[in-house]
Amino acid sequence: MIALAVDDERPMLHALVRAIKESADITEVTEFTTCSAALEWAKNNTVDIAFLDVSMRGMSGIMLAEKLLEQQPGCKIIFCTGYSEYAVDAFKLHASGYLMKPVTAEAVQKEIDHIKGQKAKERLLTVKCFGNFEAYCNREPLAFRRTRTKEVLAFLVDRHGAGVTTKEICAKLWENEMDDARNRNYLYQMLEDLRRTLKEVGAESILVKTTGTYAVDPERIDCDYYSYLSKGKPEFFGEYMSQYSWAEETCAMLCMKSEIN
Repeated sequence: MIALAVDDERPMLHALVRAIKESADITEVTEFTTCSAALEWAKNNTVDIAFLDVSMRGMSGIMLAEKLLEQQPGCKIIFCTGYSEYAVDAFKLHASGYLMKPVTAEAVQKEIDHIKGQKAKERLLTVKCFGNFEAYCNREPLAFRRTRTKEVLAFLVDRHGAGVTTKEICAKLWENEMDDARNRNYLYQMLEDLRRTLKEVGAESILVKTTGTYAVDPERIDCDYYSYLSKGKPEFFGEYMSQYSWAEETCAMLCMKSEIN
């Protein structure tokens, strides 16, 4: 699991990170003392589990969790606080756990074990990102009505659950063109084609639409890219969504990760 830790008090943050790192289930931890910095980082990075202080200056941990879940719907939220009265608000947000300070390694592992024991969501699609991008349901390729709908799905898969706006999608799919009304209208047609195609194979819940953004639910996708990020398997041989030029940035990141491993 890739973890995020946020607390505006550095001594508490350092103690929290030490406790998180004790877990064998955690592969890496990124820490922040401000909510804005954490949200900016989460736009382009995977977060499997977030440990958030509830009471922070500027933005509360509960508000941070709401914004984080808009970007990454599959992220598990664990609140950490010294004030038990926040528990009701935390669980209204469907938090995965609630830890009282001082946080211990044992308490962290207990929450992680609880999350691991929860019933996994059914995987509705199989997606291949290494090499060329392909998407299947019951071993049959998805049949889109529009040629570039497949590329829209590829871009959303690339974002690993992070929400993106139509403007961001247009900027990637038409890198050398102005973000004009024609492109935006075409994109809406492709998004509708994507929704309809997924609905036809019983996988409509994979597409997550919130106010102004689109994302996929990573927990409902069996994906080599996601598996590599979390488990280091299957092996990566330097090719990622090869038919799309915008995927080169992620490919470079994967190459660096492969060299480190």
